[in-house]
Amino acid sequence: MADTDERTTGQRIKELRRAAGMSQSDLASAMERSESWVSQVERGVQPVERLSVLQALADALGVSVRDVRPDAGAPAEQPAEVQVPVSNDLDALRVALTGHPALSSLFDEPGPEATASAEELRAQVDEVWELAHASKYAALSERLAALLPSIETAVRHAPASSRLELHSLRARAYQVVAAAFVRQDEADAAWIAADRALQAAELAGQPLEVVASLFRMAHAFIRQQRTEQAEHAASSAVTVLTPRAESPNCPPEELSLLGAMHLVLAVINAREGHRSETHRHISQAREIATRLGEDRNDFDTEFGPTNVELHAVATAVDLGDAGLALDVANGVDASGLSAERQSRFLLDVARAHAQRRHVGEAVAALLEAEQLAPEQIHSHHSARTVVRDLVQLSGNRIPKPLAQLAERMAIN
Repeated sequence: MADTDERTTGQRIKELRRAAGMSQSDLASAMERSESWVSQVERGVQPVERLSVLQALADALGVSVRDVRPDAGAPAEQPAEVQVPVSNDLDALRVALTGHPALSSLFDEPGPEATASAEELRAQVDEVWELAHASKYAALSERLAALLPSIETAVRHAPASSRLELHSLRARAYQVVAAAFVRQDEADAAWIAADRALQAAELAGQPLEVVASLFRMAHAFIRQQRTEQAEHAASSAVTVLTPRAESPNCPPEELSLLGAMHLVLAVINAREGHRSETHRHISQAREIATRLGEDRNDFDTEFGPTNVELHAVATAVDLGDAGLALDVANGVDASGLSAERQSRFLLDVARAHAQRRHVGEAVAALLEAEQLAPEQIHSHHSARTVVRDLVQLSGNRIPKPLAQLAERMAIN
């Protein structure tokens, strides 16, 4: 008898999860996946086709595979007029990061037409960074999954004269991989990518690229709540760069990295509740930004006066100083920064309003952030937390815009 159940696989999973008394976080832990992945599956953003994944879901929910998807094991028929939703998860990129990055190149010498030039690869690396700054993770995952094998093959078969530049491009490529995984709450993968970036940067003979890779590694450690390792990575860079920054001829790129590392240390100390150390690092970053005199994007850190104030807001929220956060935020114009930075700033403003139980103001900030970078807001762990907090604060009188936002984020 044909299955007449018109529910989507995501809807079934959501109902089965609720019937099992599990939260999205519980199911994510059982699946060894991120909570954002579970949310994307339930919304139909992340299709689940592989039988192994369906079986793992069934096991975690305590049901059969057929309960999850009645046609499991049979070819899935997709009507021509139905478009499969684009995934903003990083599964394709995670697969590309697995194993040896270009194993076939060790056995077969590729022809000239099969190896991308440094110029082509440079354009592609610039493109993926633009996607990262725009928080367009679906497109980013697709581009990087193709770029990584290409750049790894090229560096292994390039003439010696091109190899240093290719290693530098490889470092930048893995840095964007690390940044993407951190923002999507996939810290283990971010750590692997940052480590590969660091190795490539050293092979390129580019010490500042090494520091930039340490910056990405520190953020991966922060997401893993390995604060001691994050602090060590950032502090080691600060120790080396600080004496160099005393020179009036210190290049602005070095100053940017030093300032960015102070911001990392500010975030670490804020999350540990160390108020004086947090403010000290913000002050030091502010002094460096003033010396630079402009917002820059050296090594894709977006360091400059505006980004320092964004971090002043974020760390104040982490310390529970919502009033200070909102006071600082009132003087910030983030419109010159990337969509990712602007949306993250608005998310921190929403967090501050939530701390003060300002539901309407918090929702307004979240909706503005969603317009700028919907993929980031729908999946970011802090955004999901603040939306849940706002729903709870609202009790039985949840504002319609908040309810609709929670629905779009598949938050129950």
